[in-house]
Amino acid sequence: MSVESQIVIQKLKGHIEQIISKYELALSENISLKEELEKHKTDLEEKNNKIKELEQKVELMQLGDAFKASSEDVKEAKKKIARIVREIDKCISMLND
Repeated sequence: MSVESQIVIQKLKGHIEQIISKYELALSENISLKEELEKHKTDLEEKNNKIKELEQKVELMQLGDAFKASSEDVKEAKKKIARIVREIDKCISMLND
């Protein structure tokens, strides 16, 4: 083999070693990024579950508030109906006299 061929072969070997080194580095980084992605997916799922749980609590609280308001409205409506019935009774008794 000529000296030029040996030089070309040595350069090719150097390039191949660099490529292999970069490949191994990229492979290692890829594995690390996949692990990080899985961690973020897990965190996201936990946060989504927490959001759903809090939304349900808010919905229950709003429903409870609606019942509180409606029970007060019912009491007020009953009072008004009772007052109207008393007035009607007075009118009937006045008509009977």
